[in-house]
Amino acid sequence: MGNIGIGELIIIFLILVLLFGASRLTNLFGALGKGVREFKKGVAGEDADKDEKE
Repeated sequence: MGNIGIGELIIIFLILVLLFGASRLTNLFGALGKGVREFKKGVAGEDADKDEKE
């Protein structure tokens, strides 16, 4: 209980496509990916700053 399988993910994806449309969804996922990359860069930058201070 509580595990999401591949079938459930497909159903959720199809519902999202119906609600938002394909073009809006690609823009949304693109922005989400960019945000994740920026977050990772920020975290990596903080680690590098800590190493330089020591």
